[in-house]
Amino acid sequence: MESIQKHVPVMLNEVLQNLNIADNKVYVDATFGFGGYTSAILEKANCKVIAIDRDPCVLPQAKTFKEKYQNRFEFRSGCFSDLLNLVKEPIDGIVFDIGVSSMQLDDAERGFSFSKEARLDMRMSQSGLSAYEIVNEYSQTDIANILYTFGEERKSRQIAQKIVEIREKKPIETTTELAQIIHSIIHKKTGQIDPATKSFQALRIAVNDELNELKKGLEAACTLLKPEGRLVVVDFHSLEDRIVKNFLKENAEPKTHVSRYAKTITQTNKTFSYVSKAITPTQSEIFKNPRARCAKLRFAVKNKGDEND
Repeated sequence: MESIQKHVPVMLNEVLQNLNIADNKVYVDATFGFGGYTSAILEKANCKVIAIDRDPCVLPQAKTFKEKYQNRFEFRSGCFSDLLNLVKEPIDGIVFDIGVSSMQLDDAERGFSFSKEARLDMRMSQSGLSAYEIVNEYSQTDIANILYTFGEERKSRQIAQKIVEIREKKPIETTTELAQIIHSIIHKKTGQIDPATKSFQALRIAVNDELNELKKGLEAACTLLKPEGRLVVVDFHSLEDRIVKNFLKENAEPKTHVSRYAKTITQTNKTFSYVSKAITPTQSEIFKNPRARCAKLRFAVKNKGDEND
């Protein structure tokens, strides 16, 4: 099980604390990956974890976990949007680690990283629409809209125009080809984030329909959680965090002061009795793991429901 020990996910201590891990409980790791959260949860208490992931590359790791943890671990392959079909039992907690995993970034052949030459792909499930198809087949307007909406790229129109000009001569096949096109519009500067970052992020989100999947996953979590169950989300950029923040706010009971002289108390149908503010990683974690620098963790506690049921 050496691969389990080598991988330490972002904000692990905060995730474990806010999931409120305990014996005889059932938790869902909705983004299994290397299994860092799953392993830590299972080692902390005599509980059960149902792990979800759409990436077929995690299957060998899931098999290893099953051999070690036996009936305390189950793996189910699929997306957030199918969570209610993948998990049939009520759960005590669920954690989402949103975005591309280090496993996917480090595998050059997957085409997620502009720093590693590979065919344009970016498919987490390794099936369906790829980044190659978007870059070489979508209209200039559609490409610009993707780069602006999902990457918040201010020069999206210029980049899209350049993409169309180049692909008229030959298809844009690799990550490095696309990065060079972006660099011709936005020049690299020492000490600053690579200009290709936003565009690659945008394409990845579009390929995997990540924002819609996140919304559907959060909605499913509300249904699956038991009363007083915990929802924990770790995200890495503003688009994701805005969705999570707004979702929790919309589904949280308002904070009100009730007078002891009031004759009646208004009942709400909101899902969560408590919603946290954003929690950020410690400086020591950022120093050890630079990937954590943009992370935010938000968690919520489901209300008690109707105690008379």
